[in-house]
Amino acid sequence: MIDATVYKNVMGSFPSGVTVITTLDDDGQVVGLTASAFSSLSIDPALVLFCPNYSSDSYPVLIKNKRFAIHLLSGQQQAEAYAFARKGKDKAAGIEWTLSERGNPLLANAVAIIECELWREYEGGDHAIMVGAVKNLIVPQQGNSPLVYCRGKMGALPALA
Repeated sequence: MIDATVYKNVMGSFPSGVTVITTLDDDGQVVGLTASAFSSLSIDPALVLFCPNYSSDSYPVLIKNKRFAIHLLSGQQQAEAYAFARKGKDKAAGIEWTLSERGNPLLANAVAIIECELWREYEGGDHAIMVGAVKNLIVPQQGNSPLVYCRGKMGALPALA
């Protein structure tokens, strides 16, 4: 048996980027979650994946809508990461966003945004593995440094040598 605390410590030692996945609920409100479990999967077809916890209040809305935007957060977006990591409604309160032509809420100042339609969903223990078919890529003009997560802390990725 693997000790859960040791497992979390080991996995938390692997630095990862931080994403926020957004969609709209039936009332037109922004729904979303923060995820560091994100990866590119395939280039042909263009697929990405992220892994939300089944207990997330945003998970049922993401499954129902079958479309979402994945934001690769910039180092200046810690507030957004924490806002979408909490439970409850009004996660986007005070956060600048616009609606895309595809109907996804897009957060301002991300390093990049990937708009997707749900391609497949798989079981992954206490998390779902959601695979999105990439439908649109948005790369803003400014070259923001990405937000990284490691050992329970978030910060901007320093310039690489």
